[in-house]
Amino acid sequence: MAHIPQVRIPATYLRGGTSKGVFFRLSDLPERCQQPGPARDAFFLRVIGSPDPYGAHMDGMGGATSSTAKCVILSKSQQPDHDVDYLYGQVAIDKAFVDWSGNCGNLSTGAGAFAIHAGLVDPSRIPESGTCEVRIWQANIGKTILAHVPVTGGQVQETGDFELDGVTFPAAEVVLEFLDPSDEGEDGGALFPTGNLVDDLEVPDSVVKSGTLKATLICAGIPTVFVNAEDIGYEGTELREQINTDPEALARFEAIRVAGALRMGLIKRPEEAATRQHTPKIAFVAPAKDYRTASGKEIIAGEIDLLVRALSMGKLHHAMMGTCAVAIGTAAAIPGTLVNLAAGGGEREAVRVGHPSGTLRVGAQAEQVAGQWTVTKAVMSRSARILMEGWVRVPGDAF
Repeated sequence: MAHIPQVRIPATYLRGGTSKGVFFRLSDLPERCQQPGPARDAFFLRVIGSPDPYGAHMDGMGGATSSTAKCVILSKSQQPDHDVDYLYGQVAIDKAFVDWSGNCGNLSTGAGAFAIHAGLVDPSRIPESGTCEVRIWQANIGKTILAHVPVTGGQVQETGDFELDGVTFPAAEVVLEFLDPSDEGEDGGALFPTGNLVDDLEVPDSVVKSGTLKATLICAGIPTVFVNAEDIGYEGTELREQINTDPEALARFEAIRVAGALRMGLIKRPEEAATRQHTPKIAFVAPAKDYRTASGKEIIAGEIDLLVRALSMGKLHHAMMGTCAVAIGTAAAIPGTLVNLAAGGGEREAVRVGHPSGTLRVGAQAEQVAGQWTVTKAVMSRSARILMEGWVRVPGDAF
């Protein structure tokens, strides 16, 4: 019996923020994977090790969580005044599915660093020491991200003393600017797709007995459905084990997500939600209070402005997704949203968020123009570090 040998493709395994992913240069991919389509999806699935009915990613590079089942493609930008085009694929764990419907804010940090590592930034723009502004075109959603990457000796500085809750060791700080992060891309949505800061969302009786739930539906960074923790029986201090080990709770959150996707116009029929598991996100918010993080650290209410717990790919996230942080910062800056009210109301340009692994600060600049809210920029800090580089191997008949 003939056996197809493995092929090897240059790849870099990189942590960006609280996520990890396998990074590729577009030109290094097998020729039939350099274009969108089934071959590319099959290749990414095999790299990560999905679908895996055991939920372990034992035969791939994935880590069996939504935070570690990710692939990234970078190339010289085709857009004016940009350095690189960044395309992100969220790989499902137990399904043969790659979701291209949104961005990963955490791996946006890695995209900036990898662009320099991979020689995709004009050397004349890289200082000997200082900060290199990498101008990233986020190809999934058609938006610009500026990554301010520290450089020492002409190379990306990866080590440092910046601490990010959810990441074990300190590293060098990378500041990200998400320009005009409201979603006006493929779905044509405004910052608030319904035109309302708060909607009465129709949900199944299994979610709430009344059948309606207050929700803020926003498209900033990534489409996100925000609800009050109290309205669905939570405190906002929950850790992921409390949610992820409860199938009924996960089903209720998915029902909220589907209802939000329908109301936002992201899907036309409930069954379509299965084809875009990455978006929208679902998050619940609560006023600040004392709590203990997953690592056992005590967070005091005075250290934060509000509590947020967010789900990604159907599971509560261990920390906070970068794109969801953009949505939080934007919603917090707009008086009257559920996020803003949980943070105490009023006008603000930054918010301190308590999440399962600790805290983060995110800023946003929002303003009303002709009666409509717009956001010009959201800013947050992350870090990135190469974990391994070389080649990834997959069976030659896998794609």
